[in-house]
Amino acid sequence: MSIQLVTTVAGLHAESARLLTAKQGTSQGLVPTMGALHEGHAALARAAVENNDVVVASIFVNPLQFGDAVDLDRYPRTLEADLALLEEQGVDLAFAPSVEEVYPGGEPLVRVTSGRLGEKWEGASRPGHFDGALTVVAKLLHYGMPAAGLPAGSAGPSGSVPAYRAYFGQKDAQQLALVRRMAADLNFPVEIVGVPTVRADDGLALSSRNRFLSDEERDAALVLSRALRLLEERANAHEPLDLDSALAMVESQPLVELDYFDVVDPRTLEPLAENCRETPFRGEALALIAAKVGPVRLIDNVPLSS
Repeated sequence: MSIQLVTTVAGLHAESARLLTAKQGTSQGLVPTMGALHEGHAALARAAVENNDVVVASIFVNPLQFGDAVDLDRYPRTLEADLALLEEQGVDLAFAPSVEEVYPGGEPLVRVTSGRLGEKWEGASRPGHFDGALTVVAKLLHYGMPAAGLPAGSAGPSGSVPAYRAYFGQKDAQQLALVRRMAADLNFPVEIVGVPTVRADDGLALSSRNRFLSDEERDAALVLSRALRLLEERANAHEPLDLDSALAMVESQPLVELDYFDVVDPRTLEPLAENCRETPFRGEALALIAAKVGPVRLIDNVPLSS
């Protein structure tokens, strides 16, 4: 069956309800994206398709999370290619609304705030970014609820409300942590599923922004994943992480302008300095890095455990 495209919330509700009924489905998955899809998004879609009867993928470039109008305008729009990629993974329904459909009254007067968790790392470098991201994710999670298109008071085809899961990439680790906290703190009836980062053969984390790197800049950007891999190897060997030497590796690359590089608690995102420099690494952590390479801002991370 070919993928269906809808552009309105009403259309999304009607078609997802129809598909759940037709498939006698007991679960629905949502894959929120901003388009310009690549293999990383394909991995999200495959994970959703493997575990749900009906899968919806949204394609929406959210203006609220761009601090720079030029960056918003430059963000690639590749709808036809995106639909082809989603169809290949087995996604049932693509939701590609206009800005007016998502924000019918214009820029919203009330937004979701990311709180203290969103003020550090990416939030410090991009003020307001996570408030904008969480606001649209909250709306998308509401739009994608499997019971939304069913008659009031009714259950799904199986006699119960269908299970609901939403899929996000581990590459955007801080966003994933924030979405999980939002869902828990605000009682969203959805399971948030994190999917591991997908990398190119050379180790660079896949990103829609990689297309803006020159060959020389792309080669320079590899130092980010190499530095993270060095920390991962030391953690696996129960050695001190020696973050300073990994930091020096990144700073030795002249085309890379480092923003931050640290090891943090994966839940609170607070630095774990006492656990990573001189004593053997124990427990769980997350190594985060962000840098500008040429005109492109890149982020990456790797989970650490021992």
